Amino acid sequence: MTTKPSIILGCDEAACDLKNILKQYIMELGHEVEDAGTDNGVPVLYPDIALAVAEAVRTGRHPLGILLCGTGIGMAMSANKVPGVRAAQAHDPYSAERARKSNNAQIITIGARVVGPELAKMIVRSFLASEFEGGRSLPKVERMMQIEHLYRS
Repeated sequence: MTTKPSIILGCDEAACDLKNILKQYIMELGHEVEDAGTDNGVPVLYPDIALAVAEAVRTGRHPLGILLCGTGIGMAMSANKVPGVRAAQAHDPYSAERARKSNNAQIITIGARVVGPELAKMIVRSFLASEFEGGRSLPKVERMMQIEHLYRS
């Protein structure tokens, strides 16, 4: 029996409703889920939520993360500031699949004001069902990490 990876999930106030829907859906798929907030609709600094999720992925506490905000853009930009983390914005199942298979993304970001709940479920399912293929993509991912290393202080 294969154990499904645990997932860490976080959002800003624009995506609380979608986060709760996806949290339930991910648990129905058989994954354990850690909720990194927010829950109450009170405005938060989304980079802080992105940092919490990206740090959990970077340290290996969770192999995969999902971040939600109004567009998914700010969460992706913020999570990608954490060394070793590859976050990809996905608004369709194919992009979510390729983020994992080709780019070895550990986090996807989704915009709650861009996609509805059913499409978001499809995106998440596609992301979680995919694995990094290596092959022709491996040198590209390795090069991304080399470039990141150039700028570490």
